[in-house]
Amino acid sequence: MPRRLVTSDLVQQIPALKAGDELLISGTLFTARDAAHKRLAQIIADKQALPLDLVGSVIYYCGPAPARPGDAVGPCGPTTSTRMDPYTPMLLSLGVKATIGKGKRSPQITAACRDHQAIYCVATGGVAALLSQRVKRSQIVAFPDLGPEAIWRFEVEDFPVLVATDTKGNDIFAR
Repeated sequence: MPRRLVTSDLVQQIPALKAGDELLISGTLFTARDAAHKRLAQIIADKQALPLDLVGSVIYYCGPAPARPGDAVGPCGPTTSTRMDPYTPMLLSLGVKATIGKGKRSPQITAACRDHQAIYCVATGGVAALLSQRVKRSQIVAFPDLGPEAIWRFEVEDFPVLVATDTKGNDIFAR
């Protein structure tokens, strides 16, 4: 039976989550893919203010397709997470508490999750249209020039994920 989790309670709930736990997430997710990660890294390197508050946040590795009239967002499936591995430890150190994508992560990300008390979750690939039904509202919050790779704020309800890496460094892909 999946466990329901509200993103505003994430920091308190993370220590109890274990690799393999099924979750239904409700609340705020921020999307970010390769280009957005690169831009965030440059802003951090330049010691400029970030365009969003990362403390306690959840980043979903996704570039949504355009929405049809009446829909909050178009198909929005996860992208391969390893492309974000160079940036993930830095973002976790700034307060990101969960990332969502697909596929295995590097040992460095497992260690970073343990060191920063964060989790990595996987969403099912190939069901982007179904996942989009869990997004109730969406808005671009940073880098609109990047189009679908802009950072979007999604308000989601019962967004299904599986904890792949927990705060103790347990990893479903290592089994």
